[in-house]
Amino acid sequence: MKSKIVIGTRGSKLALWQANFTKDQLEKLGLTVELKIIKTKGDKIQHLSFDKIEGKGFFTKELEDALLSGQVDMAVHSMKDLPTTSPEGLVLAGVSYRANPADWLIIRKGQEDPSKIYQLREGAIVGTSSARRKAQLLNIRTDVQVKDIRGNVPTRLNKLAEGNFDAILLAAAGMERLEMDLTPFIVIPLNPKEFVPAPAQGVLAFQTCAADKATRRIIQQLHHKEVAARTNVERKVLQLFQGGCQMPLGVYCEQDATGNYHVWAAKADAWDGEIKRIRYSASTNYLLAEEVVKQLKEGILL
Repeated sequence: MKSKIVIGTRGSKLALWQANFTKDQLEKLGLTVELKIIKTKGDKIQHLSFDKIEGKGFFTKELEDALLSGQVDMAVHSMKDLPTTSPEGLVLAGVSYRANPADWLIIRKGQEDPSKIYQLREGAIVGTSSARRKAQLLNIRTDVQVKDIRGNVPTRLNKLAEGNFDAILLAAAGMERLEMDLTPFIVIPLNPKEFVPAPAQGVLAFQTCAADKATRRIIQQLHHKEVAARTNVERKVLQLFQGGCQMPLGVYCEQDATGNYHVWAAKADAWDGEIKRIRYSASTNYLLAEEVVKQLKEGILL
């Protein structure tokens, strides 16, 4: 059994939280763990929104290259950033617990209007670089303006506080994990069954080389099978649409106490396009994603 693991991670505060969380879990198993920070294409290109950056995996490719070259033993990703197909020689060896999967709307105080949906004032400027978030927000509030915003979580909150935006959209998981001080803002939690999150939002993915069986066995001790059963459905829907994290697609899967699966999905052809939504339930996750895609293609325009 290995006694030391080198984790590859991006250098943002949230990525480092994720890597350090994993490091702590591995150290509890008696391992020595080292972090190696790797800058990705998505970190380097800050002037473009995600849908304008070419290719897929712009937050993961350099980490995957480090795995393949033997610089690191495992990479920790935000699972929603991870392409649905791993490069040859790499595997998804495990997933973490799921944090809050929802999106939060963060409004600068003084720019709210409690009489309006989501308390956004008429014509509010909302910052997000996610095509999914843009499409769903504009579907509900056609009067607002969406404006691209890049940078890590603290940077985006600073831009909001400085008055560059009236509100921004962020993942709840990042806010909670970083324990951000949101007292200067109004926080509107969005129901994931209505404002549907990205596939696997709130989950960490542990990636390794396929041939590194020793590391894969270790990661199995961190693996949450029940989370994987649900996120596999969400990511399979994304894969069947041949999309990446820039696709305007939200998919959220829950499992109830009796074991039945329930899926909510929302998809547009473009960030400013009409939304199709479905809710679908089944007793098993076998071919569930395929049925969701079929239903979504025939879904109701909202």
